[in-house]
Amino acid sequence: MAKPLGEYFGVVEAADIHPYGFAETRDFLSHPYEADSHDWVITNPPFRLSEKFVEKALRVARVGVAILARTVFLESIGRYDRIYRTNPPTTFAQFSERVPMVKGRVDPKASTATGYAWFVWDKRDEGSKLTWVPPCRKSLERHGDYS
Repeated sequence: MAKPLGEYFGVVEAADIHPYGFAETRDFLSHPYEADSHDWVITNPPFRLSEKFVEKALRVARVGVAILARTVFLESIGRYDRIYRTNPPTTFAQFSERVPMVKGRVDPKASTATGYAWFVWDKRDEGSKLTWVPPCRKSLERHGDYS
């Protein structure tokens, strides 16, 4: 994610818990980030830790947080009580096509039955909106993505 984000933001500080060869190896949850030390925190956290990532990212980010997660992250009475009731995402962007996720790499032949969405908390916005990410995988992929 860091390479295309760099095309938009210019400067991106990237880290991952596994040494995939692109970014510094660091555990987001245990690293002592200062409050409001980054404009945005944009991540694809492990599903079982997504809630903890959101809670910490909301403290670290000045402007906003975006997580790529399974659509079912929207569900859960506990999550509603702990996050959504008082701090709902400002945007829930559901992928209209299935996005295959393969650990540590991109695979052009991968498929999935799992739905994904972007959950965005933009601290400059109020309210919540539902939107869709239109089919775009084929138009956005580049040959170099698979090398």
